[in-house]
Amino acid sequence: MRGFLTDVPGLAVGHVTRRGDGWLTGVTVVVPPPGTVGGVDVRGGGPGTHETDALDPRTLVPTVDAVVLTGGSAYGLVTAHGVQRFLAERGRGFPVGPGPGEVVPIVPAAAVFDLGRGGVFGNHPTEQMGYEAAAAARTGQFARGVVGAGTGALVGGRFKGGVGTASATAGDCVVGALAVVNAVGLPAPGPVVPGPLNTTLVVVATDAALDPAETSRTATAAHDGLARALNPVHTLADGDTVFALATGGAALAQERRARVGQLVELQRVAADVVRAAVLDGLACAETVGDWPPYPLR
Repeated sequence: MRGFLTDVPGLAVGHVTRRGDGWLTGVTVVVPPPGTVGGVDVRGGGPGTHETDALDPRTLVPTVDAVVLTGGSAYGLVTAHGVQRFLAERGRGFPVGPGPGEVVPIVPAAAVFDLGRGGVFGNHPTEQMGYEAAAAARTGQFARGVVGAGTGALVGGRFKGGVGTASATAGDCVVGALAVVNAVGLPAPGPVVPGPLNTTLVVVATDAALDPAETSRTATAAHDGLARALNPVHTLADGDTVFALATGGAALAQERRARVGQLVELQRVAADVVRAAVLDGLACAETVGDWPPYPLR
């Protein structure tokens, strides 16, 4: 399975990477088109997240302005503020006043643990790095492997992880995924060496017109792709989180039985592309220091 998250029309991805001189971390930002519906499902026992409650289908705002994936554990979540600043300067966000700039951008975020892997514990992503990653977001193909939030990623305690992506179609809809693979588990059973915390972060997106509940359910179904790619998964030492985005360009059936059938197929494909994105992230990871890439071949 090949392709990119950005095969879903209108999605843009930007990375900021810091390597060398005590740095081994970064930020990845996904910017969807305006009006994109968001959902999330957090399954890991050690999550580091920001604004995920805003994606509950029972809350006020159904749409998302950006999703931030960051290194730096909980410290790195400050990058979401930089992304908000970038979007607010451009008038994008939930309107809260009459003026064109009176908006609050909805920017959920999640972090992987990579503290100290570059040599200096305090070198973690900053608000400015979030701003720069949002400014770098572009449609089309983007860098994979040891970039962005995957810069300091590690799997199984001894192999290099990174950013991977994949896409496929479900009927008339496009489904894509981006994964930051920093997991305790490996693609095949075997001994693992858990660190203080690990995590795999995913954004799965589609151009289907989904409501908030359907989008959140897609995030839930997409976790199956993590379980197919990594063993173990969703452990106490992982913060596994899947965000789902639905841009609304492709209409689904309104008749209930037909719509359910389309949703089941779309969510099946969502799990497939997540699995493929995880494996792509491992395949694209390059050697950093003494950490070899995971031997997939």
